[in-house]
Amino acid sequence: MRLAGWGNYPRLECRVAAPDDVRKLAAAIDPAGTIARGLGRSYGDPALLERGVVLETTGLDRILAFDDATGRLTCEAGLSLAAILETFAPRGWLPRVTPGTKYVTVGGCIANDVHGKAHHADGSFSAHVEGFELLLASGETVWVDREHDPALFWASVGGMGLTGILLRVTMRLRRVETTYFRQKAIVVRDLDALLAGILEHDASHPYSVAWIDPLATGTSLGRGVLTVGDHATLDDLPPKLRAAPLRVSGRPAVSVPFELPELALNPLTLRMLNAAIGRVQAGAAPVVHYEGFFYPLDKIGQWNRGYGARGFTQYQFVVPLGEAARLRGLLEMIAKGGQLPFLNVLKKLGPQGPGHLSFPFEGWTFAIDFPIAPGLAELLRALDRAVIEAGGRVYLGKDAFLGPESMAPMYPRLGEWREIKARVDPKGVFRSALSDRVGLT
Repeated sequence: MRLAGWGNYPRLECRVAAPDDVRKLAAAIDPAGTIARGLGRSYGDPALLERGVVLETTGLDRILAFDDATGRLTCEAGLSLAAILETFAPRGWLPRVTPGTKYVTVGGCIANDVHGKAHHADGSFSAHVEGFELLLASGETVWVDREHDPALFWASVGGMGLTGILLRVTMRLRRVETTYFRQKAIVVRDLDALLAGILEHDASHPYSVAWIDPLATGTSLGRGVLTVGDHATLDDLPPKLRAAPLRVSGRPAVSVPFELPELALNPLTLRMLNAAIGRVQAGAAPVVHYEGFFYPLDKIGQWNRGYGARGFTQYQFVVPLGEAARLRGLLEMIAKGGQLPFLNVLKKLGPQGPGHLSFPFEGWTFAIDFPIAPGLAELLRALDRAVIEAGGRVYLGKDAFLGPESMAPMYPRLGEWREIKARVDPKGVFRSALSDRVGLT
């Protein structure tokens, strides 16, 4: 079938298998090339493969054990965060780390080592994973954790599914009084004020994220809204919410029914959309449900169709904290790049974890959507060079354009990862369109 990531670019003809148990999963591995796929929410091509097989893992989604005293959950890797929320939020438990959508699998969260709004406080997803069972290319299954083959553990965390297929995971959830959050919106006039505000509020708030007006340039560059928050207690809730403090959200009420025509994406609609986003961000309610706090875009089904038939890519990079001037230069390149930049977020990341290919390290990370259009590839290559010069890197889970020459400068532990890959998968069975493109396989 013709498959794509969430950005609908690239679209590739793939041979797909959808086993519903581990035995069938092992039998479906193709020595010519195999990659696991969850719910398809990686933006580019890390779960695509033209020559080989794509293994859909969402049929392996059972909850195997849960300790209500500690929050320790053991589940199959095809379980989604949406299912975890539906099952455990009414019991007072939430995922400790979540990306901007709940429609992702646990296995996908580990393979991408996803991060959220609280990386400076809670680290990446892997910080709350105790261990996992991995199906190797040889057909052997091994349990991997920080004591049992820690090198393979950290090569698999953020390893884009290239060391083996995740089968079973033990992780920890967070105890909460409510499924609501206290939040505050701070309007900022420029980049200096924004970065200063993040540094100030990160000391007292575990969650923070900023939206920047991508059309603002000159002295207004970086103008936007910083939103900070924390978990709401029962006492924080207004009376009308206290009757159901552990409310769980449902499925999207509306969906984009088809891919919008390319004419819908133009400078006028860009200005209108960003003006609307700015008003929404600035007028954020003081108490908000987790759906609005973590997953505002999940309220609209298939929102990716809004970018049209060509699709889009999300470009996300991180540069060190001391490179604020370089960050300014990158934002200026984006604003003046001749493209149509849409949704964006800026965050401060915390200390780097041990994962060889994990994206986050302590610095400023910025993510922005670009519709696929002529000239975009050239702009992204220029941004890649500027990111490397700043000592930064690009997030593989979002990427669709990075070249092999950029991997070693961006990921200095690449050599260690290659050694472990060669040990557990010497014939290169596990590979993807992404891994072939950037030279990992």
